[in-house]
Amino acid sequence: MSLIPKSHPRAKSLLIREKLVLGFEQGLVAREGLLAHGRGEAFDYLLGEKTNKAAKQAIKAAAAQILLAKLPIISINGNIAALCPKEIINLAKISGAKVEVNLFYANEKRKKNIIKILKKNGANEILGINPNFSTTLSGLDSARRIVDKNGIFAADVVIVPLEDGDRTMALRKAGKIVITFDLNPLSRTSQTANITIIDNVIRAVELLSITCKKLSKNNKNTLEKIVKNFNNKKNLSDNIIEIRNNLTRRSRFA
Repeated sequence: MSLIPKSHPRAKSLLIREKLVLGFEQGLVAREGLLAHGRGEAFDYLLGEKTNKAAKQAIKAAAAQILLAKLPIISINGNIAALCPKEIINLAKISGAKVEVNLFYANEKRKKNIIKILKKNGANEILGINPNFSTTLSGLDSARRIVDKNGIFAADVVIVPLEDGDRTMALRKAGKIVITFDLNPLSRTSQTANITIIDNVIRAVELLSITCKKLSKNNKNTLEKIVKNFNNKKNLSDNIIEIRNNLTRRSRFA
């Protein structure tokens, strides 16, 4: 990676970009994944590049929902493997979730590179890599329709970081509870998921792990109450208002 001074006002953002570029060079990230990150980064600017109150509430609801799940699955793509593999594996271990590699721009070489980085960061079991356990998720035409029959296909809760709207819709139609990270509160993914965490995935995954660990001490009734009291439509609305307020404040100094 290139040397980025800690004093640089955009240091964190630039480091994330460097991780993605390195991930591309290592064969983890698709070219299109670089473009997708840029779109998300634009919304992060509008949200103030911080985990706001609404995101923290969504993270709490997500943690409770994961802990209530019988078979929670974390879906892994190239961007996640490049940005926060260690944090994702840590989340899986703390929450009891399993991980499954599922790619839109799929090829065996990239999948093997992702598996390698996940194992390097502590993954013991990785689903979605054995063709003998492959099956099809209805409602999709992309490569993401191929899922593991012991993973996403059987899951009751699917955590989909950096998601696309088509698969979120297909998962919902299949009766899955979908938790997603998406910086755009207007996207189909955000609007379709059960719980949308409007936050940078690097910030949010670590906080989700901490929250899962904290809530694991609670009983089922308490966890169910947390989920019941969460309203995703209000969550999305609150984030849109946050963007509006940030723009209003900045316009005063323009």
